Amino acid sequence: MSEMRMKQPKGVKLDHISKIYQDPKTKKDFYAVHDVDLEIAPGSFVTLLGPSGCGKTTTLRMIAGFESPDEGEIYLGGEPINALTPNKRDTAMVFQSYALFPHYNVFDNVAYGLKLRNVPKDEIKKRVERILGLVELSGMEQRMTNQLSGGQQQRVALARALVVEPGVLLFDEPLSNLDAKLRVQMRTEIRRIQQALGITAVYVTHDQSEAMAISDQIILMKSGVIAQIGSPMEIYYRPNSEFVADFIGECNFLHGQISGNADQGAIVALPAGKVAVRTDRPRMVGEDCEIVLRPEAVMIGDEGLLPCKVELSCFMGSYQNYHVRVGDELVKITDNCPLNKKIFNVGDTARISFDPACAHLL
Repeated sequence: MSEMRMKQPKGVKLDHISKIYQDPKTKKDFYAVHDVDLEIAPGSFVTLLGPSGCGKTTTLRMIAGFESPDEGEIYLGGEPINALTPNKRDTAMVFQSYALFPHYNVFDNVAYGLKLRNVPKDEIKKRVERILGLVELSGMEQRMTNQLSGGQQQRVALARALVVEPGVLLFDEPLSNLDAKLRVQMRTEIRRIQQALGITAVYVTHDQSEAMAISDQIILMKSGVIAQIGSPMEIYYRPNSEFVADFIGECNFLHGQISGNADQGAIVALPAGKVAVRTDRPRMVGEDCEIVLRPEAVMIGDEGLLPCKVELSCFMGSYQNYHVRVGDELVKITDNCPLNKKIFNVGDTARISFDPACAHLL
C-alpha cells in the first residue's frame, strides 16, 4: 500500500468565516454560517455534522470554492485561497449525486480530471488503474456508469476525486443515496482508503452513526455556529450542552441540584434521591444541573441508587430495552446480554444505578 501514498496532505484553517444569505420571504439578511473558526490537521478525517440548515454544507462549499465567505479567510496548507476558483484549489469533491458522465465509461470518468490537467497518456493509464485497484473496481474500466450499481458508482466518484491527488478530499453527504447496509460498507471503505493514503478529508453528513464511525474529529454545528468540536468519544461522553447530548445517540437527562462536593465529583439531589457524579470542576451548592446518562450506562436490578417503575420491557436480541419512570422522569435503559439476568416486566418496581464516571454533568 506504501506506493499508493499520495503527496503530503494539507491542513485547512477557517479563520472566522461567515456566510450571509437573504431570506427570500422577509428580504432580511441572516447568517447561514457565523464566525466559524477552526483548524483541520493534515491527514485527519473531520466530519461536519448537524441537522438540516445548520450550515455544514455551506461551510464545505466555501472550502471547495463554490461559495465565497462574506467574512473571514480560508487557508489550505497555510495559503489563503478565498480568491481562488474551485479548479485552482488543491481540493476534490465527492458529491451526493456522484455527478458521473453517463456517456463516458468508468476509465474516462476517472481520467477526466487528469486529461483537463494535460497529464501524459501513459501516466493517466497508470494512475487510473492504480486508483481503480484501490477502490476495488479493477477490470471494469470499459463499463458504462449506467451499468453499475449505486455502490459501484460511488466508488467511481471516489476514484475520480482521488486520482488527481488533491491536498484535501471533500465529501458532501456521499452515501445518502445508498441503502442502509451498503452505506455501512461504503463508509468503512472510505475510511480505509483515507487512512491508506493519509489524505485530509472533510466530510458532511447529518447521520450521527456515520460521523461516529469514520471521524477523527466531529464538528457539530447548530444554526450556523459550532456547537462542539471533539473526538467521537468526547462528544458522546462529554457533550457540552443538551443539544449535543441529544443529537448524538440516545440520552437520558435527570434534573437536579448540587447538594455538595465529593472527591472528584459532586453530590446531586434528585427528586428520587441523592447520587454522586464525577465532574471536571467544583460546583456551587444549590446550582441547578442536569445529569446526562446514556442508556447503556444505566443498570437495573433489585438493588441500586434510585427507585423506579418499569413502563416498557422489550427483548431486542443483544439487549433488553427498558423504559422506567424515576420520579417524574423517563429513563431509557439498554441492558446488554440479558440472558441469565432477571427480566423486569411492565409494572414491576426496581432500582437503577450507574457508575459515577459514566455520567456527565451539564
